Amino acid sequence: MSHDVINPATEAVVATVADHSAEETDAAVARATAALDAWRRVAPADRARLLRRFGDVVDAQNEELARLEVANSGHTIANARWEAGNVRDVLTYYAGAVERHIGKQIPVAGGVDVTFYEPIGVVGVIVPWNFPLPIAGWGLAPALAAGNTVVVKPAQLTPLTAMRLGELALDAGLPEGVLEVVTGAGGVVGGRLVDHPDVRKVCFTGSNEVGRSIMEGCAAQVKRVTLELGGKSANVVFADADLERAAASAPYAVFDNAGQDCCARSRLLVQRSAYDRFMEHFERAVKAVRVMDPADDDAEMGPLISAAHRERVAAYLEGARVAFSGSAPTGPGYWMAPTVLETPDRSAPVFTEEVFGPVVSVVAFEDEAEAVAIANEGPFGLSGSIWTRDVGRALRVARAIETGTISINSNSSVRYSTPFGGFKQSGLGRELGPDALRSFSEEKNVFISTEEA
Repeated sequence: MSHDVINPATEAVVATVADHSAEETDAAVARATAALDAWRRVAPADRARLLRRFGDVVDAQNEELARLEVANSGHTIANARWEAGNVRDVLTYYAGAVERHIGKQIPVAGGVDVTFYEPIGVVGVIVPWNFPLPIAGWGLAPALAAGNTVVVKPAQLTPLTAMRLGELALDAGLPEGVLEVVTGAGGVVGGRLVDHPDVRKVCFTGSNEVGRSIMEGCAAQVKRVTLELGGKSANVVFADADLERAAASAPYAVFDNAGQDCCARSRLLVQRSAYDRFMEHFERAVKAVRVMDPADDDAEMGPLISAAHRERVAAYLEGARVAFSGSAPTGPGYWMAPTVLETPDRSAPVFTEEVFGPVVSVVAFEDEAEAVAIANEGPFGLSGSIWTRDVGRALRVARAIETGTISINSNSSVRYSTPFGGFKQSGLGRELGPDALRSFSEEKNVFISTEEA
């Protein structure tokens, strides 16, 4: 069995990729299991050296990986270059963590007590189609650094860059079996990673529906799980903010990757006294967004991932009040123009559900309390932004909004050196940051008696 990978900007077939079976997934897990004991015993300095070399190999192939991602997922070439560089940076960062993954000596009576961090075992990393390259890196790098072996399952729509990472790992000198990549249907390959007793942890990024089923499957074996799920993040603009700067940044907070981003600030909350001024600036910024062939260096937004997904996103616009929109190419490709909605009905699905497309809903608020109340509506809490010149307000609102990552006077969501994850139904656990290796480790306590026999 196999399937075609389609370039979403041209609708041309890029590659034909194997759909592996449950039995073939078992074989990959068996290889990772066989490689585990030797990999966990690699001296920390040597494991760090291999991960740095892996990062160097990825860096040397940055342009190849970026071009592959453009064809694979429709990302703009500028974004894809950054994403390949992010994989390099994550590998290098966690290479530096290997020798610092240390336990504690705890004072106790009658002896010495020490703790060790041991690898969990084989880790399954299930990667989504919206950011296939960096999210693969976020899972595999700290897992490998902590001494685990990894089986990566890329999304069916976008497997090509994960497959190439598996080849580059071998080129860098990682032993066979330490990093396996298995392509195929989520219900088959991903489902088997969840069910397989030798897979001791699953990392999943994707929809809440699938995340809940993975959580249920892992619970049957009390299997460790990290989930990064949906978002409906708020971009809160107060009247005292630099409105021109906030408006110029807002399109990229939601239209980057055509809005196919769980961190997308798809709810734009603007203080009523500044609403009209902000919208004037925002309209100019939206209409200036360059939606075009993602292989072009000037592109700022590419297509949606598939025809089916475009239809799903378009359904949210039925009956909506469009304030203004940008432009998009016609002809082949799954294009959609950046679209701004005024949404007085906060119960409307476009305001409450994750649209996952280039659509933003704008709502006015009166004061700080109402801004926080609106931002906290709904089941999600992944990311967000606050724009204000008042430092006290910025900190109050940042603490009050129920979200895992929030930026002040910025729309940044992810840095590999800081933790990332969500509140409420946006996920479970944290990725990235200085403590990521702990989530791929079991803490072992050892007591040594010093009392005389």
